[in-house]
Amino acid sequence: MHQKRLTIALAGNPNSGKTTIFNNITGTRQKVGNWPGVTVEKKEGRIHKFGYDLKIIDLPGTYSLTPFSIEEIVARNFVLDETPDVVIDIIDASNLERSLYLATQLRELDCKVIFALNMADLARVRGSKIDALKMSDLLDVPVTFTVGNKNEGIDTLLEMAIKLAESEVSNLQKRRVKYNKDIESAIWKLQQHIEDNTDGNLPYNIRWTAIKLLEDDKIVKERIIEKTGAVSGDILQLTDSLRRHLRERFDDDPEIIMTDERYGFIAGIVKEVHTTSTRERIDISRNIDLILTNRFIGFPIFVFFIWAMFQLTFTLGEYPMEMIDGIVGWSSAVIAGLLPESLLKDLLLNGIIAGVGSVIVFLPNILILFFCISLFEDTGYMSRSAFLMDKIMHLIGLHGKSFIPMLMGFGCNVPAIMATRALESEKDRILTILITPFMSCSAKLPVYIVLAGTFFGPRAGTVIFSVYLLGIVFSVVTGRIFRSTLLKGADAPFVMELPPYRVPMLKSLFIHMWDRGKIFLKKMGGIILIGSVIIWALSAFPRYIQYSRDYDAEIADVKTTYALKMQAVDRAGKARLTEESEAIVSALLNVRQVEKTEKSFMGRIGKALEPLFAPIGIDWRGGVALVSGFVAKEIVVSTMGVLYAADADEKSEALHSALKASGMTPLSALSMMVFVLLYLPCLATVAAIRRETGSLKWMFFSIFYSTSVAWLAAFVVYQGGRLLGYS
Repeated sequence: MHQKRLTIALAGNPNSGKTTIFNNITGTRQKVGNWPGVTVEKKEGRIHKFGYDLKIIDLPGTYSLTPFSIEEIVARNFVLDETPDVVIDIIDASNLERSLYLATQLRELDCKVIFALNMADLARVRGSKIDALKMSDLLDVPVTFTVGNKNEGIDTLLEMAIKLAESEVSNLQKRRVKYNKDIESAIWKLQQHIEDNTDGNLPYNIRWTAIKLLEDDKIVKERIIEKTGAVSGDILQLTDSLRRHLRERFDDDPEIIMTDERYGFIAGIVKEVHTTSTRERIDISRNIDLILTNRFIGFPIFVFFIWAMFQLTFTLGEYPMEMIDGIVGWSSAVIAGLLPESLLKDLLLNGIIAGVGSVIVFLPNILILFFCISLFEDTGYMSRSAFLMDKIMHLIGLHGKSFIPMLMGFGCNVPAIMATRALESEKDRILTILITPFMSCSAKLPVYIVLAGTFFGPRAGTVIFSVYLLGIVFSVVTGRIFRSTLLKGADAPFVMELPPYRVPMLKSLFIHMWDRGKIFLKKMGGIILIGSVIIWALSAFPRYIQYSRDYDAEIADVKTTYALKMQAVDRAGKARLTEESEAIVSALLNVRQVEKTEKSFMGRIGKALEPLFAPIGIDWRGGVALVSGFVAKEIVVSTMGVLYAADADEKSEALHSALKASGMTPLSALSMMVFVLLYLPCLATVAAIRRETGSLKWMFFSIFYSTSVAWLAAFVVYQGGRLLGYS
């Protein structure tokens, strides 16, 4: 049986609840990627509802369809070129006038559109009342109310979308903005000229094309030249003539006049359909902001929230982490018992399981961190953090808006660097890109958890929080230096929109968490697996080496000696002697394994690097692990799992035991954490810096600067700690 298929696009302003509705509709049945040709996130989901296969597209959040930003171009091109069956415009009912600007532009595209008045509950609390029936009648557009975070009205919205898609709708004139007499005359003249000279072979509605030409839309101009060839010269010449006439008539650019006309149209609609109760209402968001954005207590509260996030990540994540660690240990024991001694067994145990297993145990911690970041985003607190950081950011010549990419860097530096596109100034963008890698991404978290958990015990959460805080301090100091030298410029003005606080949907939080967690899991089967195998191969070869001692003979002597001793003692004595002999044999095996690793290819590389890392308290194995982290920071832990666990027992706490046995101290562990925090970004981040700055110079500068700062900071921590008597 043929299934009916429909494509529905979701459009809307940022913070209008569009993504919440998308998550409600699609659940986990969504795919995340990039739009073709641009690095803007694309979300789409497929569901079966009311007898239809529905493809739901979440367009980038925009305030208009004027093609200035990449997001606006992507959203407009999708509606124009892909022609979805229906566009649902998610309108913030509590900010009706602002939201209607995008809505009027969608109306001018002559596509089938529905207005979803979202956050209707918040509008009611504020005393607003919207006459949806009257709005629908005035604009000839279906209008419905929704409350996205409570899943109210979503099924009705989809039913209306299907009904509209299957209907024959004539695009009536009353659906469009009516401009003043002079502009309408110019639109009509240009429209007639296009109709007479193109034989209807333009891809878009002719009236809309005429409006865009009068607004000097460069993309539409290019399409006119592409589609009409020689005729385009006459069309563009008439366009220039009409634009000059309008500029002389109004003493302003036509696009500004037309924008004013749209706002006038919107004001008329709002006056007709929107009423405000005279009864005083309590604005919950404003009251909360009196505390959370207070200039005296707001910042300490923000610091507490960040500290609580990392404390929660470490303490709550410890329980599922132990369970996964136990599964990894059990798997290792099973394979050890099933397979005979061979190169394959060594690869599985000491390469794949030791490498990948040492990283995958941190999946719960990563998921908790992403859950907390999603909580900040969905509640509206992320914008408040930028507001609170505005004064601090001005110390480095930036504004609070730059802090949002930096805060996103706690999750991953790559999308954080891409988010700098929202900054208007090129110098602001480059400066934010250069300091964002100091914000510790989630890939570094496993390294902190291993080291802090091993050497700092109950204080591990506070130590990790301090490391993250240190990253912010270095960002501020670096920014101040760069703003005074390499990137001189005046402070940019800052106006940050503070969206209303919302109660986040648990389902939406889990979807956001899982979307980011999947990236971590994909690394397990990809780059981390490959990296672990390479590290194992370098540490396992050459297979035959010349040992400094005859370990086999020494082990045989120990067993013979203790066998003779056991003949002369009782049962309790035999148990004690057996334990002693096993401890000595285990120590000899570990020493032999260490020597084997030192004389392997990896050991030779590590010994060559040792003079570089010794002054900061890191041995050759730690140095190799840090170098491998250039590919992906998670590989630092997998490399440590392969190299340090070589002299560890078979317990699930193998890596912790191995680190303590290796001679590493709390001070050297802290030094290594500081180095990991600050040193060169991973390969994906380096590529993002190159792409977003468009310069190899800035990419190499970022690598050199961050690594130099990391070494100096780690040197100060380690050598300073030793001078103060710490170890």
